[in-house]
Amino acid sequence: MRTLVLNAGYEPLAVVSFKRALALVMNSKATVVEVDAEHPVWGITSVYDRPSVILLTRYVHLPHGRAVPVSRRGVLRRDGHRCAYCSRSASTIDHVLPKSRGGADSWDNLVACCLRCNNVKGDRTATEMGWSLAFTPRMPHDPAWMVRGVEHALPEWQGYLAPAA
Repeated sequence: MRTLVLNAGYEPLAVVSFKRALALVMNSKATVVEVDAEHPVWGITSVYDRPSVILLTRYVHLPHGRAVPVSRRGVLRRDGHRCAYCSRSASTIDHVLPKSRGGADSWDNLVACCLRCNNVKGDRTATEMGWSLAFTPRMPHDPAWMVRGVEHALPEWQGYLAPAA
């Protein structure tokens, strides 16, 4: 089981194991905000609620301007697993400007793409194909993108995570 850790300002910081979350709560470094009532933690002498969301008691300053590392999984997540060209279900990624023409592996040059569109487009640009992108690709700026593990968010976390843009 996993626990969402919120900074003192309620922004998501991390996803940790429930054991780590319990340690933070028992050491008064965090308070429990949401519990998983269906799965209590049994100790030798008592029963504890399993924390699902915890809030740190002290604010943790994060460096500004942290770049989100680009990845295949991240591009698919950013684009909602929808092809940037035809809006069907996407399982691959495509370089808007092909690598052979100097295209980089960057948030601005990668989009989710269905297998059919990826094969048809090949080593050409969308303009050469007469296609247009459904959106302009860019790096996500949402703080939730800095948190590993929120792509498999639990239902009780939804109120604490910013909606996907």
